[in-house]
Amino acid sequence: MTTSAPDRALTRAQLTDDLQAVAVTPQDPFYRDHAPTFFRGGAPAIILQARHAEHVRSAVLLAAKHPDLPFSIRSGGHGVSGRSTNHGGIVLDLAAMNDIALPDPGTGVVRVEPGAQWLDVARALQPHGLGISSGDYGGVGVGGLATAGGAGWLVREHGLTIDRVRAVEMVLADGSSVRADAITLPDLFWAVRGAGSNFGVVTAFEIAASPVSAVGYAQFVLAADDAAQLLVDWGTALESAPRQVTSSLILGPTPPGQPVVAQVNTVVHSEQPEEIRELLAPFASAGQLVQQSAQVVPYSHVIDNVYPGPHRGVGEPHARAAVVRHITPDLARGFAELLANGEAHYFQIRALGGAVADVPAEATAYAHRDANFLPGALGRSRDGMNREWDRLRPNFDGLYPSFETDDRPDRLAEAFPPATLARLRGLKRSYDPHNVFRDNFNIDPAGVDESEHTS
Repeated sequence: MTTSAPDRALTRAQLTDDLQAVAVTPQDPFYRDHAPTFFRGGAPAIILQARHAEHVRSAVLLAAKHPDLPFSIRSGGHGVSGRSTNHGGIVLDLAAMNDIALPDPGTGVVRVEPGAQWLDVARALQPHGLGISSGDYGGVGVGGLATAGGAGWLVREHGLTIDRVRAVEMVLADGSSVRADAITLPDLFWAVRGAGSNFGVVTAFEIAASPVSAVGYAQFVLAADDAAQLLVDWGTALESAPRQVTSSLILGPTPPGQPVVAQVNTVVHSEQPEEIRELLAPFASAGQLVQQSAQVVPYSHVIDNVYPGPHRGVGEPHARAAVVRHITPDLARGFAELLANGEAHYFQIRALGGAVADVPAEATAYAHRDANFLPGALGRSRDGMNREWDRLRPNFDGLYPSFETDDRPDRLAEAFPPATLARLRGLKRSYDPHNVFRDNFNIDPAGVDESEHTS
């Protein structure tokens, strides 16, 4: 990840006429409203606020002409990895490309542009009795999440967001525009669902929405004096729950003199109060219940948590992520120690499992189909988080790139199993041989994988 400005700055005068009309530079009075992301401070030389695919094409060709400059692509700017801004480079901001078409009445497929926020998608689909599982924060942009994975509040019932994508329109590294689906360019379509940031800029998605009624939404505060045991008990409750139940658990440092507590948020896809109450009971009893709130609400209400106003991120995030099959006692103790020593200031485990595992591992570039949990943490320093997360790494079964800021080379092999990574690198050599798309968990086309050494 580039953190210092390049020697040669890009100026507005170097842009084509169409890009000059949508460019924001440090000289513009509203530049500071667009330079940072939610998690990261930034000082790009040029921010290009694309309004349509032709702007995207011009921006990609500009980036190709300046391989010495960072090139960040932003849909919502909420990515935990912080890679959608930079210092001294180009930011392609897709926020203005936010159209949401009405769903097809026969298939439920909806065409969504990458700059749309998931709360807006949920609100647009709600009158039709439809929804798309799409993360736990409504301000996240469609583009980043729908090319990486997407572990939302209905993930155990409906699968990852990428599992609902039926086609993409995208601009490739050479500036060409293509459509990819299961029939047309199927290899590219495979790669986009899990490693899309390496292959181009998606300008529109076709996503199959699912029937979604109202949901039960519970927020429990549980005593966490024995955090390790709580993690194990919560994990057991989740693995034992039917697919209509999805839950997450949040822990953080405890101020002196305050009780140690965890927040457990749980969604039950049901409108029936008695059924909701029954399915919530194992989560409420995972620890001593301190506070509780439960209600039946539209699905959009659950992700109606968007922070208003422009992003004001500062500094560099230090985020770590993994995927695991089970919350074992050893892993739970390790997470508890991570919080007790103060290195992590935020810790969350999101749910996977259920319908995610129905999709074969080789069907998409996201291959960790047998994982049931997605733990992640934000820490105080890069070295400290590296040390603590490396200590836990033997317990992990893979990595989720969107929540990861560690750019050490071996992280790539954790994100993608050997066969997946080898296939991705071969496709990268075909679609992006000059590595234009290199600033988001990069698969270098010049790299050599373990499978290539042994073949």
